[in-house]
Amino acid sequence: MEKTSPPTITLKVEGMSCGHCVKAVTAAIQAKDPDAKVVVDLEGGTVKAETVLPRHTVTVAVEEEGYAVKA
Repeated sequence: MEKTSPPTITLKVEGMSCGHCVKAVTAAIQAKDPDAKVVVDLEGGTVKAETVLPRHTVTVAVEEEGYAVKA
């Protein structure tokens, strides 16, 4: 049986500017889904998470770290 990848959620996030931001956002998402693959683009202001979590859960995890999710 072939294993399929979970869907990728892309969020537009404001307020991220450094490596600490990347670590904080990544850790927040992975605390809820340890297998999540998270890519943060500081310049583009996006977070992409390949995760089984629903979009709302990922959004709340990022917002709880103090960042504003716009889309």
